[in-house]
Amino acid sequence: MRANFRMQRLFVTSDIKAGLAIEADQEQFNYLANVLRMEDGAELLVFNGRDGEWKVSASFPSRKRILLTPIEETRPQPAPSDLHYLFAPLKVGRLDYLVQKAVEMGAGLLQPVMTQHVQGKITNIDKVRANVIEAAEQCGILGIPDVAEPVKLTDLLAGWPRDRRIIYCDEGDAGQNPLPLLSQVKEKHLALLVGPEGGFSEEERALLRSLDFVTAIPLGPRILRADTAAVAAMAVMQAAIGDWN
Repeated sequence: MRANFRMQRLFVTSDIKAGLAIEADQEQFNYLANVLRMEDGAELLVFNGRDGEWKVSASFPSRKRILLTPIEETRPQPAPSDLHYLFAPLKVGRLDYLVQKAVEMGAGLLQPVMTQHVQGKITNIDKVRANVIEAAEQCGILGIPDVAEPVKLTDLLAGWPRDRRIIYCDEGDAGQNPLPLLSQVKEKHLALLVGPEGGFSEEERALLRSLDFVTAIPLGPRILRADTAAVAAMAVMQAAIGDWN
């Protein structure tokens, strides 16, 4: 069932059950009452990443409270995405864009990876998680990707499960077409690794290419910015061996 973009969508943490009212928190109250100026009986959509999407009716038991009562389920909860997205943090602004697009493209886990040439950093993981929720609200996503704490690339690879293949974007690859390489991937569990603005170091490239659970792919004849490469790589990967296929 397609998402309804004509109605306001709101993420809630409570369980969603028919007839069981959910109280909006203070931030949600301010948004619904003061920004959207919703009135008693107004309808909107809520989701929590577990119980699907529901149409709810808003009511105001007092001037400082809003209750959201589920009326009917509008979309069932889909199976969670299994795609892990591994990325070197970018500078503020571009990092927000990268996170938003990863959510839209179907990432099930966002894993920040610290590389030798990384230029950005994540000082507040809760801000990243809030950005994930906002992206899901805006683009109709029902599953909320997990956000892991940053980890060094070498530590990540040392403990990597061998049944999950890493596809990594190698800007130094001599080829241009990633599709023949992706067509050889047979694993069901996948991860995509995109490097920093300065690219992977030669030491990191040599390490990645030495591992039998890693596949290096090119991304065409042009040099792409890190955030552009992330979207392009996720699109071609989802189309070739992901949930678009």
